[in-house]
Amino acid sequence: MTHPNLNRLKSEANAALTAFLNRWPADKGDGLYAPVHYLMQLGGKRLRAVLALSAAEAEGHSLSVAMPAALGVELFHNFTLMHDDIMDEAPKRRGQDTVHTKWDESTAILSGDAMYTLAHIAFLELNAEALPRALELFNQTALEVCLGQQSDMAFETRQDVSVEEYLEMIRLKTSVLVAASLGVGAIAAGATPERTAIWVEMGEQLGLAFQMQDDLLDTFGGEAVGKQIGGDILADKKTFLRLYTAENGGEEARRALASWDGNRSDATGKIEAIRSAMQSAGAEVAAKQLMNEQVDRAMACMDRLQLSDEHREWFGFLAGLVTQRKS
Repeated sequence: MTHPNLNRLKSEANAALTAFLNRWPADKGDGLYAPVHYLMQLGGKRLRAVLALSAAEAEGHSLSVAMPAALGVELFHNFTLMHDDIMDEAPKRRGQDTVHTKWDESTAILSGDAMYTLAHIAFLELNAEALPRALELFNQTALEVCLGQQSDMAFETRQDVSVEEYLEMIRLKTSVLVAASLGVGAIAAGATPERTAIWVEMGEQLGLAFQMQDDLLDTFGGEAVGKQIGGDILADKKTFLRLYTAENGGEEARRALASWDGNRSDATGKIEAIRSAMQSAGAEVAAKQLMNEQVDRAMACMDRLQLSDEHREWFGFLAGLVTQRKS
């Protein structure tokens, strides 16, 4: 799926990111900045930057007013990826070595800290009127993302996680940053606190839908998605699909989940058995239904914002990009 706005905004964001990071060249700082440049050059959707810029345009302003916020949320997002890869012991990111694999864990931790600092430096270039509200939202969001990651790790050793707890965890870990991206873009464009709250609500629902699609792709996607299919199952991760199956699939489904817990010797058998239990419990259908409801709630926010037809079409495309993506 493509759209002229997507190519335009992503190109603008990438150019601005390059110019910004070139103030801290990769060959300076005794190696501190090289991993930052490396990770950012691996590409990515730049979704959060695009959302910040889109909100500013929808509020009737040019991209330039929101670019510092767009860079800030994009740098922060990639900082979380650098540190998450360490915690997850992930060897690859976007098909290339993760930073801690290419260098080492200490380097990845410190360079991630530098990215977090650079995100704040980017925000400081917002106009003086927008800066306090934008930084307040950004810092609140940063804390919530950390809380979501902590909850995700805590779930690994718990056997009593509920669907509701999982949804709150992904709201914190994933969707609040999507929400803040729209929020800081709107703030940069002078949106009132009331309008900003609607933008944040819209982003939160889109973020939840994004994570739901992630769960579905990991378990039911085809090999073409470019990632290991069934990785969540093999790791016994407590996703919506697994928790819904445990809560709604009956005793047979719960026995199937329990019987494969910790099994690493038969990956194919485990994936097939757990996927079958999930489908029998209706977890795949329930996840898709919930994802569509989340998108509907996000789109309803456009009515409250009274967006133009042009911007409604654009955000409708972005919603489709979230729910119909293959990777």
